[in-house]
Amino acid sequence: MFLGDIFPNFTAKTTEGEISFHDWLADSWGILFSHPSDFTPVCTTELARVIKLYPEFTRRNVKVIGLSCDSITSHHEWCKDIKFYAGCSEDEKFPYPIIEDLDRKLAKQLGMVDKDELDAAGIPLTARAVFIVDPNKKFRLSILYPATTGRNFDEILRVLDSLQLTENAKVATPVDWKMGDDCMVLPNVPEDKVSEVFPNGVTVVEMPSGKKYIRKTPCPKI
Repeated sequence: MFLGDIFPNFTAKTTEGEISFHDWLADSWGILFSHPSDFTPVCTTELARVIKLYPEFTRRNVKVIGLSCDSITSHHEWCKDIKFYAGCSEDEKFPYPIIEDLDRKLAKQLGMVDKDELDAAGIPLTARAVFIVDPNKKFRLSILYPATTGRNFDEILRVLDSLQLTENAKVATPVDWKMGDDCMVLPNVPEDKVSEVFPNGVTVVEMPSGKKYIRKTPCPKI
């Protein structure tokens, strides 16, 4: 599976019932993120962090869905701990679904398995994968962490902002970019079109090579 491919559709049992992934996604962006196991420390911190950031994902028209190789029953019990760690009350609804993948079929299909991390039965655990899918069901980004390393969800929000910004604006986002920072004019924007495309102005950085390829412009609004 390559970036730009249609992300595989699948049906799965989740804590919110059975879903077909493409139907569930509808016209939203989506994040699918996998976890090695229920009732484990790093995973619990991650899912609790997603609860806290859920309004940020909603504001960006992003649906989130988790995956763990344990059962739906186990997921529901684990959700109580996750909500507690996130500072939620027992009565609050868990805001996103978690997929059951007991046979690791989906984890294997999507390349989520960490062969160096095994469960008590010697079966490979699911790695910490992050897949971002756009409303056209295209695969736009993947990050794969080992089971021992927790994710940085601030970075995931940052790349979402970049993906959504550059979807239509003729810019790229430079190193360590955050929303509001200057962007780079794409190399394929011809010089005689720059002022038309970027009415807020462009700053050209003079390089030793004499080539005028570093062109900065204020961050467009989306």
